[in-house]
Amino acid sequence: MRTGTPDRYAAARQKLVETRIRTAGVTNEAVLKSIETTPRHEFVPPAVRDKAYFDMALPIGSAQTISSPFIVASMTETLDPQPSDKVLEIGTGSGYQAAVLSPLVDQVYSIEIVDELGTRAAGVLHRLGYENVHTRIGDGFLGWPEAAPFDKIIVTCSPESVPKPLVEQLREGGSMIIPVGQRYQQTLYRMTKRDGKLVREPLRPTLFVPMTGTAEDARQDLPDPANPKVINNDFSSPPGPEDPEGFVPGWYYGRQVELISDDSAGETDASENGLVRFENETPGLGSHLLQGIAIDGSQVSMVRLSARVRTDNVTKGPDPDSWPMVAISFYDSLRRDLGTFTMGPYRGTRPWRDENRLVRVPAQAREAIVRIGLFGATGVADFDHVTLKKID
Repeated sequence: MRTGTPDRYAAARQKLVETRIRTAGVTNEAVLKSIETTPRHEFVPPAVRDKAYFDMALPIGSAQTISSPFIVASMTETLDPQPSDKVLEIGTGSGYQAAVLSPLVDQVYSIEIVDELGTRAAGVLHRLGYENVHTRIGDGFLGWPEAAPFDKIIVTCSPESVPKPLVEQLREGGSMIIPVGQRYQQTLYRMTKRDGKLVREPLRPTLFVPMTGTAEDARQDLPDPANPKVINNDFSSPPGPEDPEGFVPGWYYGRQVELISDDSAGETDASENGLVRFENETPGLGSHLLQGIAIDGSQVSMVRLSARVRTDNVTKGPDPDSWPMVAISFYDSLRRDLGTFTMGPYRGTRPWRDENRLVRVPAQAREAIVRIGLFGATGVADFDHVTLKKID
């Protein structure tokens, strides 16, 4: 990558790596170095550049997002990039993932179906000097057959099932990192090609934008945005045979969270089915769960958000919103933020309490994200029966 004037974002990138990515479990030093030296602010629109080094997904236009730095780092680490690898990326998006891979592998081939995004990303990558990154506009479902076979394939958008052309273009013994599943209920897999077939290893629940084009046209299980609901709202669903160990079914991006099948405290008003417990000792360290939900503001004007909450010795974290809370954020069809509504904050030590509030849904809303957790506070917070109910 080309170097130029002093980088005023360097300290922010270093802080991101040390406080958000390394502490969340990424240990590959080469990957961490690549995140620390890749200018994410160059890959996001000017309107959200001030959030470039927050550990969060950001809209990049055309109803697409740039994944959070932790997810990019985690997927890159899981891909196990080697200096001799030829890698295929499906979903160029902003170009950031390709830029992170560039110093770690021999060649990167990246495909983007949205002309505007692909053209913009190609320009940024060229301007910044990523000479081993090759881009094209096309349907990622079909792969890049002229450049095959690939040692690794990384898919940064989610189909309902793995596209057959990608299986064919992966070399024998090669691996693919791909999120697969329903629109808002996906699992990130590492798949290894053995004897011409993929052997699946589930990694974690996740949420990516859908793979559009051929993959989306073939999708069978469609969300119901007229009837939004929280999946596994009472945390009673046990992990399935393919669910990764330590994760909460239906929820994702969990940090410092434990699924508890019954209430060991023995309180008479406590949950009988299950609960999730967040526990954090380091002020500012993430401890939360998320769930994406389809919701159409033209069909749903108001919802009731409710939950049961219990806290033990909770102390505020370093940021203004570092308190336990329940939050719902709305986004329009282009994934622009329409606002966040919260219940809380919850302080100190308190027994189980039922909380609820009415939330008016923006007419432009087309999806929402429900968040629960400590959000940088210290102590213990338990949540149960996190519910979203349409109000007719």
